[in-house]
Amino acid sequence: MSSAPDVILYTDGACSGNPGPGGWGAMLVSPGTGKVKKLSGGARETTNNRMELTGVIEGLQALRGTKRWRVHVVTDSEYVVNGMTVWIDGWIANGWRKGKKAGGGAIKNLELWQELHALAQQFDVTYEHVRGHAGHPENEECDRLAVAAREEARNSG
Repeated sequence: MSSAPDVILYTDGACSGNPGPGGWGAMLVSPGTGKVKKLSGGARETTNNRMELTGVIEGLQALRGTKRWRVHVVTDSEYVVNGMTVWIDGWIANGWRKGKKAGGGAIKNLELWQELHALAQQFDVTYEHVRGHAGHPENEECDRLAVAAREEARNSG
């Protein structure tokens, strides 16, 4: 990213059981104005990794429009950060399959990785990993949003 971000996207996912009921939380923060938008959602039967990916996807979808936003994604998910910064180019080069060193098999959550990759192409995105449950205020808030959405998903239907 060549300059300061237009938006910082904080995300987290939560799941009770893996698979089980899950939720995701996201906060879009404008460093320039201080404006904050909170988003969350859940699913009755999902995995933690799916919720981590969904939080980033939903946050980026909320930004779609005519502007090419500079977005800095902050997450406690090494899965998301490594997927988008280390693994994805190899997956694409291998026809959306793992490389030989990783066994050459199918990528888990393929449709979400493809959706996230397509969305990320619309923006100038960087990724940062933060340690979860370590007192990072925005990460803690996203965790609260994700847990509340998980509980709502658990109790629905």
